[in-house]
Amino acid sequence: MSEGPPRLAASSSRSTARRAMSSALRTGGIEDADADAERLLVGILGISRGDLLSRGDEPIGGHAPRLEAALARRLAREPVWRILGHREFYGLELEISPEVLDPRADTETVVDTVRALLGTPETRPLRILDLGTGSGAILVALLKSFRGATGVGVDRSAAALAVARRNGERHGIDDRVSWQEGDWLDGVTGPFDVVVSNPPYIPTDEIASLAPEVRDHDPRGALDGGRDGLDAYRAIASGLPTVLARGGLVALEIGETQGAAVAMLLSAAGLAVTAEPRRDLGGRPRVVIARWPGAQAT
Repeated sequence: MSEGPPRLAASSSRSTARRAMSSALRTGGIEDADADAERLLVGILGISRGDLLSRGDEPIGGHAPRLEAALARRLAREPVWRILGHREFYGLELEISPEVLDPRADTETVVDTVRALLGTPETRPLRILDLGTGSGAILVALLKSFRGATGVGVDRSAAALAVARRNGERHGIDDRVSWQEGDWLDGVTGPFDVVVSNPPYIPTDEIASLAPEVRDHDPRGALDGGRDGLDAYRAIASGLPTVLARGGLVALEIGETQGAAVAMLLSAAGLAVTAEPRRDLGGRPRVVIARWPGAQAT
């Protein structure tokens, strides 16, 4: 029978707490036990990793109950970043909540793709549309990269948009962005030079087999792509011709087996699709790229 998570005394040192938490997480089957214990300590104590390592003999003090509660939540397979309520994305600290997808590093490939294709100058007056914006991660990162750009983030969830709005304010781009409640392109007025999205693309029948950190904690609406995982792409592709500027760029995150199918949907809508999707750091196809015919966005 499991004895449950260890009790942490206020007098426990940071190093002792880290060892105890790592051991409990490892015993509980958490793959990145050492890293997760460290992240929880750093986040809850409000210190840096260097501070944790160099001043490990200092007591955890009144943080002990919060650390115990966080450890119990992680053992129940709640992701670290949801426990802490924030996540780093593209070098930016973003608030996350139960109403938004936890933005993964793979999604940074969308930002990298747009930056690589548009290049400089970063002050160009682009209009950027982010569909299913969630926490606003992609749009905030792009507006931080392109200082002359303005953006619109669309999501069907008012609660998600509230999180995105706070993230925009946190990073000083709130005067260049608007947040719009809606279903994909319904009610969206163009033209836009760039359209990005990380839509739900998991086939409905596969959701039950996902890791509990994803299945039980990411919003179902941000995961479920319908029977074949392509419902969102159909809705997006059909509406793109009404909102894209001439030469407008589209960058859509995909599941690693969906490149050909998404490219076909975009081609059928009249867009010119790049031959191969961009790959993420793990080498998996991650972003399908297309342009609306005409001169390139400038």
